[in-house]
Amino acid sequence: MGIPRQQAIGQCCFDVLKSNICEKNCALRCSFESETEVVDRHVNILRTDGKQIPVSISTAVLRDETGEKIGGVETFRDLSSVEELKKEIRCAYTLEDIISKNHRIQQIFDILPNIAESESTVLIEGPSGSGKELFARAIHNLSLRNKGLFVAINCGALPDTLLESELFGYVKGAFTDAKKDKPGRFALAKGGTIFLDEVESLSPAMQVKLLRVLQEREFEPLGGTAPVKADVRVLAATRENLSYLVQKGAFRDDLYFRLNVVKLTLPPLRERREDIPLLIEHFIERFNRKMARMIDGVSDEVIERLMHDDFPGNVRELENIIEHAFVMCRGKEIQLLHLPPEISENKFYSHRPSPKTTPLQDAERQKILEALKKHNWNKVETAKELGVHRATLYRKMVKYGLEKHSLR
Repeated sequence: MGIPRQQAIGQCCFDVLKSNICEKNCALRCSFESETEVVDRHVNILRTDGKQIPVSISTAVLRDETGEKIGGVETFRDLSSVEELKKEIRCAYTLEDIISKNHRIQQIFDILPNIAESESTVLIEGPSGSGKELFARAIHNLSLRNKGLFVAINCGALPDTLLESELFGYVKGAFTDAKKDKPGRFALAKGGTIFLDEVESLSPAMQVKLLRVLQEREFEPLGGTAPVKADVRVLAATRENLSYLVQKGAFRDDLYFRLNVVKLTLPPLRERREDIPLLIEHFIERFNRKMARMIDGVSDEVIERLMHDDFPGNVRELENIIEHAFVMCRGKEIQLLHLPPEISENKFYSHRPSPKTTPLQDAERQKILEALKKHNWNKVETAKELGVHRATLYRKMVKYGLEKHSLR
């Protein structure tokens, strides 16, 4: 800490340690009052040069041979190297605000800077709550347009009449209440990026209008008579498979081809279970800052339960679960009873954990199965994508009972 012994002996510990729990939640005082040990509480102490040092503290009451309380003892363990290692690991799996170690997401991480540098339209496909807007913001932040605005609009949230004026704006007198000109989202995003979420919900009429913007790079405000140049990059997102909607005649093929210049497909959370522990830690850090709490983590039972949930709401659902647990938890560790009832009581699980496998093995099996399906069960191509020898792949297929489904 940089404090000489002679300056520390005889001083109040608050004046020496300047910990973030000294004033209101002293660990040693807690031991005196409850007469129980405090074990491995993570706190920060302040060094003389002003740097915060993460430490783990443990406290206990000291007694003499008759059992009389005569004092207390507090031990400290420096966690600086542990925290640095955590940061390095987290940084390896983080891009902007996106956290993932899943191989498919890592592949997107690799190409995202190249996509960002271009001006091409990007279509992001993925289920609700999978992080489509996060990827869109990452593309904008990594692009040459990052000095401009990132403007997002949900196309499914507004009826056609309102959506047209929101996208393209209107001029004074365009309708009864149009007292003055109002710029639309395309105008606001000039020099930046516009993100069109739930683009599959656009009506045929709005699809035609958006197609013109993408083709001609211009639009007309509602009630206007002259086109306005659209200096904006378009990113679109959909929960549906647009190519399937095109085949059904529910989406214009020419608009689809204009949007589908570069496509990113995001997997649901159930197909990237290896990310769940990382995401849990990330949300705990976020809610600790937001709610001024000091929750250390979750129990092993909580990890196991969440690793086996199907998460129909994906990452957004996991975030909501952790926020609910923060509200219910009064201690330092989130337990099963702090989770929402439908999770803690196991009411709606469609996936049951196998007693013969661990959560990590389940994640590995899912990863292999996903790659096999992608390559139509071709073991050579699958092994190449996973970065393993074909013999290793076959051994793992046998281990997880996947060889029965193999076509070749």
